[in-house]
Amino acid sequence: MTLAVVEHWIEEPLRHFLDDAQVLLALVLTPSGQVLAQHGFTRAVDVMSACALAAAIQASSAELGRQLQDRPFGALHHAGCARQLFLASADTPRGPLLVVSVFDDATSIGLVQLYFEELRGRLAASAPPAHATPPAPLADTFERDLDRNLALLFRR
Repeated sequence: MTLAVVEHWIEEPLRHFLDDAQVLLALVLTPSGQVLAQHGFTRAVDVMSACALAAAIQASSAELGRQLQDRPFGALHHAGCARQLFLASADTPRGPLLVVSVFDDATSIGLVQLYFEELRGRLAASAPPAHATPPAPLADTFERDLDRNLALLFRR
């Protein structure tokens, strides 16, 4: 199983989720779209595109929910012909995370949702405490750091 993580405290909870839920592709990211872990993707451009889209979908659906019913919409499920997508958030001491899961008929949305609830608990339990000060917006070394993180993520 190819699993690449930037934040190592995510690795064990995500491995359990992947094994139990039998998802094909998975991403763990921040609400701003920063990838923290990925499974099943072969190209960095696909990971970055999926993270950007997932963050945008989550932000827009949350705002639509607030406008329509005074609270953000929850998880998103989309069933395609051969594959399905499940996008949901998990609160941790480090802040909220988004999890994108793509699966086929080897599993079901019910099982993915069940094991996602376990993933939420495991992520919350394994996350280190939040930093006392918020990170700087974009450092001068942003591009170099991004390249280094992508190289780590894809073991280059």
